[in-house]
Amino acid sequence: MENFRPIQFEVFKHLFAAIAEEMGVVLRKASYSPNIKERRDFSCALFDGQGRMIAQAAHIPVHLGSMPLSVKAAVESIPDLHPGDVIALNDPFRGGTHLPDITLVTPIFLDTGPDQEPTGLSPRPFGFTASRAHHADVGGMSAGSMPVAREIYQEGLIIPPLKLIDAGRPNQAAFDLILANVRTPIERSGDLGAQIAANQRGADRFLDTVHRYGEGEITRAISELLAYTERMTRRLLSDLPDGSYTFSDSLDNDGINPDPVPIRVKVTITSDSAIVDFTGSAPQQQGSVNAVYAITLSAVYYVFRCLIGLDVPNNSGCLEPIEVIAPPGSVVNAQPPAAVSAGNVETSQRIVDVLLGALAKAAPRRVPAASQGTMNNLTIGGYDPEKKRPFAYYETIGGGMGAHPDEDGPSALHSHMTNTLNTPVEALEYAYPLRVIRYEIRRGTGGGGKTHGGDGIRRDIQLLADAQVTLVTERRSIPPYGLDGGESGHCGENFLIRSGHEERLPGKGLFYMKEGDILSIRTPGGGGFGKPR
Repeated sequence: MENFRPIQFEVFKHLFAAIAEEMGVVLRKASYSPNIKERRDFSCALFDGQGRMIAQAAHIPVHLGSMPLSVKAAVESIPDLHPGDVIALNDPFRGGTHLPDITLVTPIFLDTGPDQEPTGLSPRPFGFTASRAHHADVGGMSAGSMPVAREIYQEGLIIPPLKLIDAGRPNQAAFDLILANVRTPIERSGDLGAQIAANQRGADRFLDTVHRYGEGEITRAISELLAYTERMTRRLLSDLPDGSYTFSDSLDNDGINPDPVPIRVKVTITSDSAIVDFTGSAPQQQGSVNAVYAITLSAVYYVFRCLIGLDVPNNSGCLEPIEVIAPPGSVVNAQPPAAVSAGNVETSQRIVDVLLGALAKAAPRRVPAASQGTMNNLTIGGYDPEKKRPFAYYETIGGGMGAHPDEDGPSALHSHMTNTLNTPVEALEYAYPLRVIRYEIRRGTGGGGKTHGGDGIRRDIQLLADAQVTLVTERRSIPPYGLDGGESGHCGENFLIRSGHEERLPGKGLFYMKEGDILSIRTPGGGGFGKPR
Protein backbone atom coordinates (compact mmCIF):
# COMPACT_ATOMS: atom_id res chain seq x y z
CA MET A 1 0.00 0.00 0.00
CA GLU A 2 1.09 3.54 -0.57
CA ASN A 3 3.25 4.92 2.28
CA PHE A 4 3.11 1.60 4.15
CA ARG A 5 6.76 1.28 5.17
CA PRO A 6 8.57 -2.06 5.63
CA ILE A 7 9.14 -1.39 9.32
CA GLN A 8 5.40 -0.89 9.78
CA PHE A 9 4.74 -4.15 7.98
CA GLU A 10 7.12 -6.07 10.28
CA VAL A 11 5.66 -4.46 13.41
CA PHE A 12 2.09 -5.46 12.54
CA LYS A 13 3.09 -8.91 11.31
CA HIS A 14 4.66 -9.71 14.65
CA LEU A 15 1.95 -7.95 16.67
CA PHE A 16 -0.77 -10.10 15.16
CA ALA A 17 1.31 -13.26 15.42
CA ALA A 18 2.08 -12.49 19.07
CA ILE A 19 -1.64 -12.23 19.84
CA ALA A 20 -2.23 -15.74 18.49
CA GLU A 21 0.82 -17.07 20.33
CA GLU A 22 -0.31 -15.53 23.63
CA MET A 23 -3.72 -17.12 23.18
CA GLY A 24 -1.94 -20.45 22.92
CA VAL A 25 0.00 -19.84 26.12
CA VAL A 26 -3.21 -19.08 28.01
CA LEU A 27 -4.95 -22.15 26.61
CA ARG A 28 -2.07 -24.46 27.48
CA LYS A 29 -1.61 -23.14 31.01
CA ALA A 30 -5.32 -23.09 31.86
CA SER A 31 -6.28 -26.47 30.35
CA TYR A 32 -6.97 -29.59 32.39
CA SER A 33 -6.10 -32.47 30.06
CA PRO A 34 -2.55 -33.68 29.31
CA ASN A 35 -3.58 -33.83 25.65
CA ILE A 36 -3.78 -30.03 25.57
CA LYS A 37 -1.43 -29.05 28.38
CA GLU A 38 1.43 -31.44 27.51
CA ARG A 39 0.91 -32.49 23.88
CA ARG A 40 -0.36 -29.03 22.88
CA ASP A 41 -2.98 -30.41 20.54
CA PHE A 42 -4.64 -27.08 19.80
CA SER A 43 -4.48 -24.03 17.54
CA CYS A 44 -5.30 -20.36 18.04
CA ALA A 45 -5.93 -17.76 15.36
CA LEU A 46 -6.99 -14.17 14.75
CA PHE A 47 -9.45 -13.10 12.03
CA ASP A 48 -10.70 -9.84 10.57
CA GLY A 49 -14.37 -8.85 10.34
CA GLN A 50 -14.72 -10.62 6.98
CA GLY A 51 -13.58 -13.92 8.48
CA ARG A 52 -10.18 -13.85 6.80
CA MET A 53 -7.40 -15.34 8.89
CA ILE A 54 -4.89 -12.65 9.86
CA ALA A 55 -2.53 -14.80 11.93
CA GLN A 56 -2.34 -18.30 13.30
CA ALA A 57 0.21 -19.43 15.82
CA ALA A 58 2.55 -22.22 14.72
CA HIS A 59 0.48 -24.90 16.41
CA ILE A 60 -1.26 -27.61 14.33
CA PRO A 61 -0.91 -27.52 10.50
CA VAL A 62 -4.09 -29.55 9.96
CA HIS A 63 -6.00 -26.55 11.34
CA LEU A 64 -4.43 -23.99 8.98
CA GLY A 65 -6.96 -23.94 6.17
CA SER A 66 -9.93 -25.24 8.11
CA MET A 67 -10.16 -22.61 10.86
CA PRO A 68 -11.52 -19.91 8.49
CA LEU A 69 -14.32 -22.28 7.46
CA SER A 70 -15.31 -22.64 11.12
CA VAL A 71 -15.51 -18.87 11.55
CA LYS A 72 -17.54 -18.60 8.35
CA ALA A 73 -19.94 -21.32 9.52
CA ALA A 74 -20.32 -19.65 12.92
CA VAL A 75 -21.15 -16.25 11.44
CA GLU A 76 -23.52 -17.61 8.81
CA SER A 77 -25.41 -19.71 11.38
CA ILE A 78 -25.60 -17.02 14.05
CA PRO A 79 -25.62 -13.59 12.38
CA ASP A 80 -27.02 -11.88 15.49
CA LEU A 81 -23.79 -11.43 17.44
CA HIS A 82 -23.15 -9.31 20.52
CA PRO A 83 -20.16 -8.43 22.70
CA GLY A 84 -19.53 -11.27 25.12
CA ASP A 85 -20.70 -14.02 22.75
CA VAL A 86 -18.76 -17.25 22.31
CA ILE A 87 -19.83 -19.72 19.61
CA ALA A 88 -18.95 -23.42 19.83
CA LEU A 89 -18.96 -25.99 17.03
CA ASN A 90 -17.36 -29.26 15.99
CA ASP A 91 -19.53 -30.40 13.06
CA PRO A 92 -17.08 -31.56 10.36
CA PHE A 93 -19.62 -30.75 7.65
CA ARG A 94 -19.97 -27.17 8.87
CA GLY A 95 -16.38 -25.99 9.11
CA GLY A 96 -15.02 -28.55 11.57
CA THR A 97 -12.52 -31.35 11.04
CA HIS A 98 -13.51 -34.26 13.29
CA LEU A 99 -15.68 -34.35 16.40
CA PRO A 100 -12.94 -34.25 19.11
CA ASP A 101 -11.77 -30.89 17.68
CA ILE A 102 -14.07 -28.34 19.32
CA THR A 103 -13.75 -24.80 17.98
CA LEU A 104 -14.74 -21.70 19.93
CA VAL A 105 -15.24 -18.40 18.06
CA THR A 106 -15.40 -15.03 19.83
CA PRO A 107 -16.49 -11.87 17.98
CA ILE A 108 -14.57 -8.65 18.70
CA PHE A 109 -16.52 -5.39 18.76
CA LEU A 110 -15.03 -1.92 18.82
CA ASP A 111 -16.32 1.08 20.74
CA THR A 112 -18.41 -0.66 23.36
CA GLY A 113 -19.73 1.21 26.32
CA PRO A 114 -19.63 0.26 30.03
CA ASP A 115 -22.61 -2.06 29.57
CA GLN A 116 -20.75 -3.84 26.73
CA GLU A 117 -23.42 -2.86 24.23
CA PRO A 118 -22.32 -1.41 20.88
CA THR A 119 -22.41 2.39 20.77
CA GLY A 120 -23.29 2.40 17.09
CA LEU A 121 -19.82 3.16 15.73
CA SER A 122 -19.10 -0.47 14.83
CA PRO A 123 -22.34 -2.46 14.47
CA ARG A 124 -20.56 -5.50 13.03
CA PRO A 125 -17.69 -7.42 14.58
CA PHE A 126 -14.34 -5.88 13.67
CA GLY A 127 -12.66 -9.26 14.06
CA PHE A 128 -12.77 -12.68 15.67
CA THR A 129 -10.58 -14.88 17.79
CA ALA A 130 -10.83 -18.63 17.47
CA SER A 131 -9.32 -21.60 19.27
CA ARG A 132 -9.56 -25.25 18.32
CA ALA A 133 -8.58 -27.96 20.79
CA HIS A 134 -8.65 -31.74 20.55
CA HIS A 135 -10.77 -32.94 23.48
CA ALA A 136 -9.77 -36.41 24.65
CA ASP A 137 -13.40 -37.58 24.65
CA VAL A 138 -16.63 -36.25 23.13
CA GLY A 139 -18.73 -39.39 23.56
CA GLY A 140 -19.46 -41.93 20.88
CA MET A 141 -19.06 -45.69 20.70
CA SER A 142 -15.53 -45.90 22.14
CA ALA A 143 -13.52 -44.06 24.76
CA GLY A 144 -11.50 -41.28 23.20
CA SER A 145 -14.01 -40.72 20.37
CA MET A 146 -11.72 -42.05 17.63
CA PRO A 147 -13.56 -45.28 16.76
CA VAL A 148 -13.39 -47.37 13.64
CA ALA A 149 -16.91 -46.27 12.82
CA ARG A 150 -19.25 -46.58 9.83
CA GLU A 151 -21.09 -43.27 10.26
CA ILE A 152 -20.45 -40.01 12.06
CA TYR A 153 -23.20 -40.61 14.63
CA GLN A 154 -21.05 -43.36 16.16
CA GLU A 155 -18.10 -41.02 16.63
CA GLY A 156 -19.47 -38.70 19.32
CA LEU A 157 -21.57 -35.65 20.04
CA ILE A 158 -22.11 -33.38 17.02
CA ILE A 159 -22.19 -29.69 17.97
CA PRO A 160 -23.63 -27.35 15.32
CA PRO A 161 -22.75 -23.67 15.73
CA LEU A 162 -24.39 -22.51 18.96
CA LYS A 163 -23.81 -19.84 21.57
CA LEU A 164 -21.89 -21.31 24.49
CA ILE A 165 -21.73 -17.81 26.00
CA ASP A 166 -24.54 -15.40 25.17
CA ALA A 167 -23.71 -11.72 25.73
CA GLY A 168 -21.44 -12.65 28.62
CA ARG A 169 -23.85 -15.12 30.21
CA PRO A 170 -23.07 -18.85 30.05
CA ASN A 171 -25.60 -20.90 28.11
CA GLN A 172 -25.96 -23.49 30.86
CA ALA A 173 -28.23 -25.73 28.80
CA ALA A 174 -25.54 -26.03 26.12
CA PHE A 175 -22.85 -26.78 28.70
CA ASP A 176 -25.07 -29.39 30.36
CA LEU A 177 -25.85 -31.07 27.03
CA ILE A 178 -22.17 -31.34 26.07
CA LEU A 179 -20.99 -32.55 29.48
CA ALA A 180 -23.78 -35.11 29.75
CA ASN A 181 -22.53 -36.82 26.59
CA VAL A 182 -18.85 -37.26 27.42
CA ARG A 183 -17.00 -39.73 29.63
CA THR A 184 -14.83 -37.12 31.36
CA PRO A 185 -17.04 -34.08 32.07
CA ILE A 186 -14.73 -32.42 34.61
CA GLU A 187 -11.81 -32.46 32.17
CA ARG A 188 -14.00 -31.27 29.29
CA SER A 189 -15.41 -28.41 31.35
CA GLY A 190 -11.92 -27.29 32.30
CA ASP A 191 -10.64 -27.42 28.72
CA LEU A 192 -13.64 -25.48 27.39
CA GLY A 193 -13.04 -22.86 30.07
CA ALA A 194 -9.41 -22.61 28.96
CA GLN A 195 -10.51 -22.02 25.37
CA ILE A 196 -12.92 -19.30 26.47
CA ALA A 197 -10.12 -17.59 28.40
CA ALA A 198 -7.71 -17.88 25.47
CA ASN A 199 -10.23 -16.30 23.09
CA GLN A 200 -10.86 -13.46 25.50
CA ARG A 201 -7.15 -12.80 25.92
CA GLY A 202 -6.78 -12.59 22.16
CA ALA A 203 -9.75 -10.23 21.89
CA ASP A 204 -8.33 -7.98 24.62
CA ARG A 205 -4.92 -7.82 22.96
CA PHE A 206 -6.45 -7.08 19.56
CA LEU A 207 -8.54 -4.25 21.01
CA ASP A 208 -5.44 -2.86 22.71
CA THR A 209 -3.71 -2.84 19.33
CA VAL A 210 -6.63 -1.12 17.61
CA HIS A 211 -6.84 1.55 20.32
CA ARG A 212 -3.11 2.16 20.04
CA TYR A 213 -2.86 2.47 16.25
CA GLY A 214 -6.39 3.30 15.19
CA GLU A 215 -9.02 1.40 13.25
CA GLY A 216 -7.90 2.73 9.89
CA GLU A 217 -4.26 1.80 10.37
CA ILE A 218 -5.15 -1.71 11.52
CA THR A 219 -7.43 -2.21 8.52
CA ARG A 220 -4.61 -1.12 6.19
CA ALA A 221 -2.15 -3.42 7.95
CA ILE A 222 -4.46 -6.42 7.60
CA SER A 223 -4.94 -5.81 3.89
CA GLU A 224 -1.20 -5.42 3.35
CA LEU A 225 -0.36 -8.62 5.23
CA LEU A 226 -2.89 -10.64 3.23
CA ALA A 227 -1.66 -9.13 -0.04
CA TYR A 228 1.98 -9.83 0.88
CA THR A 229 1.34 -13.53 1.54
CA GLU A 230 -0.55 -13.79 -1.73
CA ARG A 231 2.37 -12.14 -3.58
CA MET A 232 4.87 -14.53 -2.01
CA THR A 233 2.74 -17.52 -3.00
CA ARG A 234 2.48 -16.24 -6.54
CA ARG A 235 6.25 -15.73 -6.62
CA LEU A 236 6.74 -19.36 -5.55
CA LEU A 237 4.42 -20.57 -8.31
CA SER A 238 6.17 -18.34 -10.87
CA ASP A 239 9.50 -19.93 -9.96
CA LEU A 240 8.16 -23.44 -10.69
CA PRO A 241 8.03 -24.67 -14.30
CA ASP A 242 4.60 -24.56 -15.90
CA GLY A 243 3.00 -27.96 -16.40
CA SER A 244 0.89 -30.69 -14.87
CA TYR A 245 2.38 -32.96 -12.23
CA THR A 246 0.63 -36.10 -11.00
CA PHE A 247 1.17 -38.53 -8.16
CA SER A 248 -0.80 -41.21 -6.33
CA ASP A 249 -0.45 -43.08 -3.07
CA SER A 250 -2.83 -45.10 -0.92
CA LEU A 251 -4.04 -45.55 2.60
CA ASP A 252 -3.59 -49.12 3.88
CA ASN A 253 -7.37 -49.59 4.27
CA ASP A 254 -10.40 -47.87 5.75
CA GLY A 255 -10.58 -50.02 8.90
CA ILE A 256 -13.63 -51.93 7.64
CA ASN A 257 -12.52 -53.30 4.28
CA PRO A 258 -8.99 -54.61 3.64
CA ASP A 259 -8.46 -52.91 0.27
CA PRO A 260 -6.09 -49.93 -0.14
CA VAL A 261 -7.71 -46.51 -0.56
CA PRO A 262 -6.02 -44.59 -3.41
CA ILE A 263 -5.60 -40.82 -3.39
CA ARG A 264 -4.59 -39.13 -6.64
CA VAL A 265 -3.67 -35.55 -7.41
CA LYS A 266 -2.80 -33.47 -10.46
CA VAL A 267 -1.13 -30.13 -9.78
CA THR A 268 -1.28 -27.79 -12.78
CA ILE A 269 0.91 -24.71 -12.58
CA THR A 270 0.29 -21.86 -14.98
CA SER A 271 2.33 -18.70 -14.48
CA ASP A 272 1.59 -17.52 -10.91
CA SER A 273 -1.43 -19.72 -10.16
CA ALA A 274 -2.11 -23.41 -9.55
CA ILE A 275 -4.99 -25.88 -9.78
CA VAL A 276 -4.85 -28.81 -7.37
CA ASP A 277 -7.22 -31.51 -8.63
CA PHE A 278 -7.98 -34.68 -6.63
CA THR A 279 -10.27 -36.17 -9.29
CA GLY A 280 -9.69 -39.91 -9.48
CA SER A 281 -9.30 -40.39 -5.74
CA ALA A 282 -11.32 -43.15 -4.10
CA PRO A 283 -14.99 -42.58 -3.26
CA GLN A 284 -15.81 -41.99 0.39
CA GLN A 285 -15.37 -45.13 2.41
CA GLN A 286 -17.40 -47.20 4.86
CA GLY A 287 -14.75 -46.66 7.54
CA SER A 288 -13.66 -43.45 9.23
CA VAL A 289 -10.79 -42.42 6.91
CA ASN A 290 -12.98 -39.92 5.05
CA ALA A 291 -11.69 -36.36 4.98
CA VAL A 292 -14.02 -33.39 4.74
CA TYR A 293 -13.17 -30.53 2.38
CA ALA A 294 -11.71 -28.44 5.22
CA ILE A 295 -9.05 -31.09 5.81
CA THR A 296 -8.06 -31.23 2.14
CA LEU A 297 -7.86 -27.45 2.03
CA SER A 298 -5.60 -27.43 5.11
CA ALA A 299 -3.26 -29.99 3.56
CA VAL A 300 -2.94 -27.93 0.38
CA TYR A 301 -2.32 -24.78 2.42
CA TYR A 302 0.36 -26.52 4.48
CA VAL A 303 2.31 -27.89 1.51
CA PHE A 304 2.48 -24.62 -0.40
CA ARG A 305 3.22 -22.69 2.78
CA CYS A 306 6.21 -24.98 3.38
CA LEU A 307 7.51 -24.53 -0.16
CA ILE A 308 7.47 -20.75 0.11
CA GLY A 309 10.32 -21.13 2.58
CA LEU A 310 10.13 -17.54 3.83
CA ASP A 311 9.01 -15.97 7.07
CA VAL A 312 5.64 -15.01 5.65
CA PRO A 313 2.56 -14.65 7.86
CA ASN A 314 0.18 -17.58 8.32
CA ASN A 315 -2.93 -16.03 6.81
CA SER A 316 -5.61 -16.54 4.21
CA GLY A 317 -3.57 -14.88 1.44
CA CYS A 318 -1.70 -18.12 0.79
CA LEU A 319 -4.68 -19.81 -0.87
CA GLU A 320 -5.72 -16.92 -3.12
CA PRO A 321 -3.70 -18.12 -6.17
CA ILE A 322 -4.66 -21.80 -5.69
CA GLU A 323 -7.84 -23.53 -6.81
CA VAL A 324 -8.63 -26.81 -5.06
CA ILE A 325 -10.85 -29.37 -6.79
CA ALA A 326 -12.06 -32.15 -4.50
CA PRO A 327 -15.04 -34.05 -5.93
CA PRO A 328 -17.95 -34.27 -3.46
CA GLY A 329 -18.52 -37.81 -2.26
CA SER A 330 -14.84 -38.72 -2.53
CA VAL A 331 -12.49 -39.68 0.31
CA VAL A 332 -11.07 -36.13 0.14
CA ASN A 333 -14.47 -34.39 0.27
CA ALA A 334 -16.81 -36.69 2.16
CA GLN A 335 -20.50 -35.99 2.55
CA PRO A 336 -22.83 -36.81 5.48
CA PRO A 337 -23.24 -39.20 7.17
CA ALA A 338 -19.70 -40.44 6.49
CA ALA A 339 -17.47 -41.32 9.45
CA VAL A 340 -14.56 -38.87 9.47
CA SER A 341 -12.54 -39.20 12.69
CA ALA A 342 -9.49 -40.69 10.93
CA GLY A 343 -9.72 -38.37 7.94
CA ASN A 344 -8.39 -35.52 10.03
CA VAL A 345 -5.40 -37.42 11.36
CA GLU A 346 -4.53 -40.06 8.74
CA THR A 347 -5.96 -39.09 5.37
CA SER A 348 -4.59 -35.57 5.82
CA GLN A 349 -1.12 -37.10 6.01
CA ARG A 350 -1.61 -39.05 2.79
CA ILE A 351 -2.91 -35.96 1.00
CA VAL A 352 0.34 -34.24 1.96
CA ASP A 353 2.32 -37.24 0.69
CA VAL A 354 0.68 -37.15 -2.75
CA LEU A 355 1.03 -33.36 -3.02
CA LEU A 356 4.72 -33.50 -2.17
CA GLY A 357 5.19 -36.43 -4.54
CA ALA A 358 3.68 -34.40 -7.37
CA LEU A 359 5.59 -31.21 -6.56
CA ALA A 360 8.86 -33.15 -6.29
CA LYS A 361 8.68 -33.40 -10.08
CA ALA A 362 8.48 -29.62 -10.34
CA ALA A 363 10.97 -28.79 -7.57
CA PRO A 364 13.12 -31.92 -7.06
CA ARG A 365 15.69 -30.22 -4.82
CA ARG A 366 13.13 -28.68 -2.48
CA VAL A 367 10.89 -31.63 -1.60
CA PRO A 368 11.89 -34.43 0.82
CA ALA A 369 10.95 -38.09 0.58
CA ALA A 370 7.84 -39.29 2.38
CA SER A 371 7.79 -39.01 6.15
CA GLN A 372 6.11 -41.64 8.31
CA GLY A 373 2.70 -40.68 6.89
CA THR A 374 0.65 -41.41 10.01
CA MET A 375 -0.08 -39.94 13.41
CA ASN A 376 -0.22 -43.40 15.07
CA ASN A 377 -3.41 -42.53 16.95
CA LEU A 378 -3.89 -44.31 20.25
CA THR A 379 -6.83 -43.96 22.63
CA ILE A 380 -7.18 -45.84 25.90
CA GLY A 381 -10.23 -45.48 28.12
CA GLY A 382 -11.77 -47.18 31.09
CA TYR A 383 -12.27 -46.79 34.82
CA ASP A 384 -9.40 -45.63 37.01
CA PRO A 385 -9.68 -47.67 40.25
CA GLU A 386 -7.30 -45.40 42.15
CA LYS A 387 -8.97 -42.08 41.25
CA LYS A 388 -12.40 -43.78 41.16
CA ARG A 389 -13.51 -42.14 37.93
CA PRO A 390 -13.53 -42.81 34.19
CA PHE A 391 -10.48 -41.81 32.15
CA ALA A 392 -9.79 -41.26 28.46
CA TYR A 393 -6.26 -40.95 27.14
CA TYR A 394 -5.39 -39.88 23.60
CA GLU A 395 -2.00 -39.59 21.96
CA THR A 396 -0.27 -39.41 18.62
CA ILE A 397 3.24 -40.81 18.32
CA GLY A 398 6.09 -39.50 16.17
CA GLY A 399 8.20 -41.37 13.65
CA GLY A 400 10.80 -40.91 10.96
CA MET A 401 10.86 -37.94 8.60
CA GLY A 402 11.77 -38.23 4.95
CA ALA A 403 15.29 -37.57 3.77
CA HIS A 404 16.12 -34.26 2.06
CA PRO A 405 18.38 -34.18 -1.01
CA ASP A 406 21.18 -32.78 1.14
CA GLU A 407 20.63 -34.26 4.60
CA ASP A 408 19.23 -37.23 6.46
CA GLY A 409 15.68 -37.09 7.76
CA PRO A 410 15.31 -36.49 11.52
CA SER A 411 14.21 -39.41 13.68
CA ALA A 412 11.39 -39.74 16.20
CA LEU A 413 9.45 -36.57 15.40
CA HIS A 414 5.89 -35.65 14.59
CA SER A 415 5.76 -34.55 10.98
CA HIS A 416 3.59 -32.65 8.55
CA MET A 417 -0.04 -32.30 9.58
CA THR A 418 0.62 -32.87 13.27
CA ASN A 419 2.84 -30.56 15.26
CA THR A 420 2.19 -31.92 18.73
CA LEU A 421 4.66 -33.08 21.34
CA ASN A 422 4.74 -36.50 22.96
CA THR A 423 3.01 -36.94 26.29
CA PRO A 424 5.87 -37.00 28.81
CA VAL A 425 6.14 -40.30 30.66
CA GLU A 426 5.76 -38.57 34.03
CA ALA A 427 2.59 -36.72 33.00
CA LEU A 428 1.03 -39.82 31.46
CA GLU A 429 1.71 -42.03 34.48
CA TYR A 430 0.50 -39.33 36.89
CA ALA A 431 -2.80 -38.77 35.08
CA TYR A 432 -3.78 -42.29 34.01
CA PRO A 433 -3.54 -45.92 35.19
CA LEU A 434 -0.79 -46.56 32.64
CA ARG A 435 2.94 -47.25 32.78
CA VAL A 436 5.47 -46.64 30.00
CA ILE A 437 7.96 -49.50 30.13
CA ARG A 438 9.83 -48.92 26.86
CA TYR A 439 10.36 -45.76 24.82
CA GLU A 440 13.12 -45.68 22.24
CA ILE A 441 14.11 -44.98 18.64
CA ARG A 442 13.53 -47.87 16.20
CA ARG A 443 17.04 -47.95 14.79
CA GLY A 444 17.40 -48.84 11.13
CA THR A 445 13.79 -48.22 10.11
CA GLY A 446 14.52 -45.21 7.88
CA GLY A 447 14.91 -45.87 4.17
CA GLY A 448 18.40 -46.05 2.73
CA GLY A 449 19.73 -43.73 0.07
CA LYS A 450 22.30 -41.07 -0.62
CA THR A 451 20.64 -39.51 2.41
CA HIS A 452 18.74 -41.68 4.86
CA GLY A 453 15.20 -41.41 6.15
CA GLY A 454 14.68 -40.83 9.85
CA ASP A 455 13.93 -43.71 12.21
CA GLY A 456 10.62 -44.42 13.92
CA ILE A 457 9.75 -44.89 17.60
CA ARG A 458 8.88 -47.82 19.82
CA ARG A 459 6.59 -46.99 22.72
CA ASP A 460 5.34 -49.79 25.01
CA ILE A 461 2.54 -48.93 27.44
CA GLN A 462 1.35 -51.28 30.17
CA LEU A 463 -2.24 -51.09 31.37
CA LEU A 464 -2.74 -50.90 35.12
CA ALA A 465 -6.50 -51.43 34.73
CA ASP A 466 -8.80 -53.14 32.26
CA ALA A 467 -9.41 -50.77 29.36
CA GLN A 468 -10.81 -50.24 25.90
CA VAL A 469 -8.09 -49.49 23.32
CA THR A 470 -8.57 -47.99 19.86
CA LEU A 471 -5.82 -47.92 17.26
CA VAL A 472 -6.01 -45.75 14.12
CA THR A 473 -2.64 -46.10 12.42
CA GLU A 474 -1.32 -46.12 8.87
CA ARG A 475 1.75 -47.19 6.90
CA ARG A 476 1.42 -50.71 8.33
CA SER A 477 1.38 -52.31 4.87
CA ILE A 478 2.22 -49.57 2.35
CA PRO A 479 5.59 -48.00 3.29
CA PRO A 480 6.60 -44.32 3.03
CA TYR A 481 8.11 -43.80 -0.42
CA GLY A 482 11.66 -42.77 -1.20
CA LEU A 483 12.59 -40.29 -3.94
CA ASP A 484 15.14 -40.26 -6.74
CA GLY A 485 16.07 -43.90 -6.19
CA GLY A 486 15.92 -43.77 -2.38
CA GLU A 487 14.52 -46.75 -0.51
CA SER A 488 11.15 -46.77 1.24
CA GLY A 489 10.99 -46.41 4.99
CA HIS A 490 10.02 -49.43 7.07
CA CYS A 491 6.35 -49.97 7.85
CA GLY A 492 5.04 -49.56 11.39
CA GLU A 493 3.80 -52.42 13.57
CA ASN A 494 1.37 -52.81 16.47
CA PHE A 495 1.55 -55.62 19.04
CA LEU A 496 -0.28 -56.83 22.13
CA ILE A 497 2.15 -58.38 24.61
CA ARG A 498 0.40 -60.64 27.11
CA SER A 499 2.29 -62.95 29.48
CA GLY A 500 5.42 -62.48 27.38
CA HIS A 501 3.72 -63.52 24.12
CA GLU A 502 3.50 -61.03 21.23
CA GLU A 503 0.33 -60.91 19.13
CA ARG A 504 0.33 -58.70 16.04
CA LEU A 505 -2.55 -56.22 15.91
CA PRO A 506 -4.05 -54.63 12.79
CA GLY A 507 -3.46 -51.00 11.97
CA LYS A 508 -7.01 -50.02 12.93
CA GLY A 509 -9.34 -51.59 15.44
CA LEU A 510 -11.06 -51.61 18.81
CA PHE A 511 -9.64 -53.95 21.45
CA TYR A 512 -10.50 -54.83 25.04
CA MET A 513 -7.33 -55.33 27.06
CA LYS A 514 -6.67 -56.52 30.58
CA GLU A 515 -4.70 -55.16 33.48
CA GLY A 516 -1.05 -56.06 32.92
CA ASP A 517 -1.29 -56.19 29.11
CA ILE A 518 1.33 -54.25 27.17
CA LEU A 519 0.52 -52.33 24.00
CA SER A 520 3.56 -51.89 21.76
CA ILE A 521 3.40 -49.22 19.05
CA ARG A 522 6.30 -49.27 16.58
CA THR A 523 6.12 -46.36 14.16
CA PRO A 524 7.33 -46.13 10.54
CA GLY A 525 10.60 -44.67 9.33
CA GLY A 526 10.89 -42.03 6.62
CA GLY A 527 11.85 -42.63 3.01
CA GLY A 528 15.40 -42.23 1.71
CA PHE A 529 16.58 -39.84 -1.01
CA GLY A 530 18.85 -40.76 -3.91
CA LYS A 531 20.46 -44.06 -4.80
CA PRO A 532 22.45 -45.62 -1.94
CA ARG A 533 26.17 -45.13 -2.24
